[in-house]
Order: sequence, then C-alpha cells, then structure tokens
Amino acid sequence: MANKYVGYFTNGLVKENPTLRLVLGTCPTLAVTTAAINGIGMGLSATLVLVCSNLAISLLRNVIPDKVRIPAFITIIAGFVSVVQMLVKAFLPSIDKALGIYLPLIVVNCIILARAEMFASKNKPLPSILDGLGMGIGFTAVLTLMGAIRELFGAGSLFSFPVTANFISPMIIFLLPPGGFFVFGMLVAASNAIAKKNGKKAVEKMGCENCPAKDSCGQEECVKEETGDE
Repeated sequence: MANKYVGYFTNGLVKENPTLRLVLGTCPTLAVTTAAINGIGMGLSATLVLVCSNLAISLLRNVIPDKVRIPAFITIIAGFVSVVQMLVKAFLPSIDKALGIYLPLIVVNCIILARAEMFASKNKPLPSILDGLGMGIGFTAVLTLMGAIRELFGAGSLFSFPVTANFISPMIIFLLPPGGFFVFGMLVAASNAIAKKNGKKAVEKMGCENCPAKDSCGQEECVKEETGDE
C-alpha cells in the first residue's frame, strides 16, 4: 500500500513529467523561464493550485454532475488561482511582475485540467493530493532548470548572482523565444534518450493529441487538425 502511494507522488516527477513526458503547459514553460527564479515562482504557484484543486475536486467528485464537470472543474481551479494570485501580489510583487499575465492564466493550464479530469475526479483525496504534488514538483523542476540554463547563458548569472558575465559575453538569444525553444527541445531530447535507454516509449506527439484529457474537453477538432485525420 505504501508503494502505491509513493507511486502516485513519483509518477509526475519522471515517468509522466507533465512538461517533458506529456508535453503539457508549454506556453508558460517557454514564456517565463528567462530566469531561474521565475521558473520557481510559476512552478510553485501551479503546484499550490494543483494540490488544492485536486483535493477539492476529489471531495466533490460524487456531487458534480457529469455533464457540467469541465465547467465545474474550471470554476474550482479559477477560485484557487485567484487566491494564489492575490498572495503573490501581496508578498512577492517582483515575481508577480515577472510572471505577468501567465499567473492568472494558470486557470487554463492544461496540466491542471488534465489531472482534474484524469485523476482527481476518479480517486480519493489522499492519492489526488499526492498526484497534484508530484506533478507540480515535476513541473517546477523543469521550469527551474530551463530558467537556470537560459539565465546562465543569456545573462551570465544564476538567481541574479553574476557567474560568467565578467569573463564570457552573455548570449542574449537564450533570453529570446528562439533560445527558449532550443533549450526546451534539448531537454525533451534528453528525456527521450533516457526513456529509450530505460526501455520506455519516447515522446512522439505534442499539443492536444498528447493530452490525456483530449477526449473529454471538446478538443477533438483540434486533434484532427494536428494529425490530419478526417
């Protein structure tokens, strides 16, 4: 039983890492990771929303009508996002400024909606909390790593402390969108290489086609457009 609960937590760290394995939440991943501290701020904010929304949805799973479950999930998630946004604004204004519009957009983060639909709505509270915590920490770890790489090469610093700026000219492109795509692609490639080495399937599909909740959130047409299926 203990191993089962450990599995709920560790699943999102490596095996089904939401960013590198499921390729979800790529918009904030690419947009806010110009500095390591931004990655931590976004990741922890999303983690708090994940844990709280998973718990609430799990507790209400037998009460929410199936026909309105998605709107209900979004309403619950939006409530927790509002709380997190107010806390960040009050206590971490610099992080709030750096994250900008991407903080309130956690409401439509497909990682959170996917876990609500695929896990929390079908499981008891404790497994749902562990699932949200594992997914959130996995998301935070990747964002922080991406932010650290881009900040180090793009600004010559790490967590705003100068590291290489005094003797190596920073490569500004790492702070621009092309640098974000490049670093993200390298991390996904590394994740695929590790997966293949361990006998697991590499990531082959991205976007709505790769989302575990694609069949239940009204995105069938998006999937057809991406795959070319008629």
